[in-house]
Amino acid sequence: MANTLHDPKNVLIDRAERQMDEHFADSDLTTRQKLALTCRIAYDGGHDSGLAGQISARGQQPGTYYTQRLGLGFDEITEDNLLLVDEDLQVLEGEGMPNPANRFHTWIYRARPDVHCIIHTHALHTAALAMLEVPLVVSQVDTTPLYDDCAFLKEWPGVPVGNEEGEIISAALGDKRAILLAHHGQLVTGATVEEACNLALLIERAARLQLLAMAAGTIRPLDPALAREAHDWTSTDRRNQANFAYYARKALRNHPDCITGKVNL
Repeated sequence: MANTLHDPKNVLIDRAERQMDEHFADSDLTTRQKLALTCRIAYDGGHDSGLAGQISARGQQPGTYYTQRLGLGFDEITEDNLLLVDEDLQVLEGEGMPNPANRFHTWIYRARPDVHCIIHTHALHTAALAMLEVPLVVSQVDTTPLYDDCAFLKEWPGVPVGNEEGEIISAALGDKRAILLAHHGQLVTGATVEEACNLALLIERAARLQLLAMAAGTIRPLDPALAREAHDWTSTDRRNQANFAYYARKALRNHPDCITGKVNL
């Protein structure tokens, strides 16, 4: 016999969150492993524009972060070929050079102590939307983690290899987790690698949905209160961990060379 059919929504939400805390534990993957998996997950999710884009995550020491080697595509990244660099993009561990455009990551990390991972790509649908110089519109439940959480930079600052671009992009991002860069692509951030990975997949899907909807008619807005509720419900650490684990299992089936050794996901 059912005992919960008359419980209010807030009670059911609290119960579900407690259950997720019980059933989904913290990952035992290293930062290197998570970042390598994220590169493969992003590649399979449509973030495959050649050598364009960068993925990074803070290192253990302040002012350091892991990123991929310039010359390797996201589908070639492993935990062993990632680089550890400092804020001047000097390589501290690994061989090769980082993408010079990584410079603006330093500006974001400095401005946002809460950010521990950055994913910047030129995925097809976000890049197409960026060509129209219109902000991302969130109007579908799956994309609500980005509701009121995606900034927009309308003026293209040029190739992001200078400090000026770092100042412009970090300022435009503000306190949001994502930003659509006009005539460029997208950037998402996360307090964890898992969060950033999920948002990267989501912003590309959201851009694709928006383009399809715009071609078919007029996009209708979500109710702000309900959209905020959905944003918060879908943005918890446990949900990010569960989503990432699924994507990681899928990536490992397609790319078993990504990480060394056996892992439990």
